[in-house]
Amino acid sequence: MSTSFAEALSIGLLALVLVCAVVRPWGWPEAVVAVPAAGLVVATGAIPPAHAAAEAERLGPVIGFLAAVLVLAKLCDDEGLFRACGAWMARTAGGSPRRLLAQVFVVASVVTAVLSLDATVVLLTPVVFVTAARLGARPKPHVYACTHLSNTASLLLPVSNLTNLLAFAASGLSFTRFAALMALPWLAAIAVEYLVLRRFFAADLDAGAPATGAPAAGEVAAGEVAAPPMPLFALVTVACTLAGFVLASVVGVDPAWAALAGALALAVRALVRRRTTPVAIVRSAAVPFLAFVLALGIVVRAVVDNGLASALGHLVPHGVSLPALLGTAVLAAVLANAINNLPATLVLLPLAVPSGAGAVLAVLLGVNIGPNLTYAGSLATLLWRRIVREHDTGIGLGEFTRLGLLVVPAALLLSVLALWGSLQVIGV
Repeated sequence: MSTSFAEALSIGLLALVLVCAVVRPWGWPEAVVAVPAAGLVVATGAIPPAHAAAEAERLGPVIGFLAAVLVLAKLCDDEGLFRACGAWMARTAGGSPRRLLAQVFVVASVVTAVLSLDATVVLLTPVVFVTAARLGARPKPHVYACTHLSNTASLLLPVSNLTNLLAFAASGLSFTRFAALMALPWLAAIAVEYLVLRRFFAADLDAGAPATGAPAAGEVAAGEVAAPPMPLFALVTVACTLAGFVLASVVGVDPAWAALAGALALAVRALVRRRTTPVAIVRSAAVPFLAFVLALGIVVRAVVDNGLASALGHLVPHGVSLPALLGTAVLAAVLANAINNLPATLVLLPLAVPSGAGAVLAVLLGVNIGPNLTYAGSLATLLWRRIVREHDTGIGLGEFTRLGLLVVPAALLLSVLALWGSLQVIGV
């Protein structure tokens, strides 16, 4: 196959895969188009089978880790962890929408960092809708916080986001050093989000909303939130899993084993108590999505092999000076909004690795903060939009973009400054 045809085919298939992931025609899973596309680039010779196999081998541990974390998050939900979070937010908000926003920021930031952004989008967002309705608050500021923090608050730990797992594997950093370097950027980005959202949604936060009518049987009245029992076993399991991540990093073991141990502990308990089934556990691992990630990686590798790497190689700054880090982060943010943050990560990481771990983390800032600018920036945002529509809450493209234009540049600038400072103090 000629180089020009291979390049055109790879780019065309990548575009098709991304469009279908966004639109999901006939409700198809993303893998329905992505897997045949990956097979086609291999079958036509657009990518050598050896390169496809190498990409699958590189992504394999990351995908296994993701599966374990998804199962862990879903089993925590089954244990009642997110219902308990909703009750805590409602009690401590004291009927104030502004205070509720602060509580949502705390919970969403922690959930995203510890249980991944998917837990925030899929499991926490519906809880926030219910909590806001019970308090008579307008839901829009609080559900916007969920989607923005599912991206921005995923900067802290390697387990917080699939992009983080990829960057962690490429950076050569330990789990604790990764977290130490990203702690200040994480706090800076969240602070920007909080200040901007409070200002942007000031009218909604001041006005609140009328209560949604009389409570149904078994429910409590608006502002009165029953306190479910705290799922201590789930909390202890999550804490032990986090400790396992740190220990695994110290002894040189893949952290996926710690995630698997946490998921197994909750799964065995749920099965013994007949709160779930093996089929439900497998379903919670989102196997079609895992297949999509693997297939997308192979298609992106074909695009990279056929010219994209050389084209972007001239644009990626070299080194870890402040201007270089800022340039890398901005390029990553732009690319994330153009082709989605997961392909952008796969494309840019090999180009950033020669400059060191600092450049890899700058890529991560761009691909995690940048997607808050457009719907297509991350799959999590697309999923959040579907959930919001199911709750009959209007989210306009113009409003989403205006908020993104206020948040993303400021958050990106301050987080890069924080990363540069962390590199100077902590080093790599």
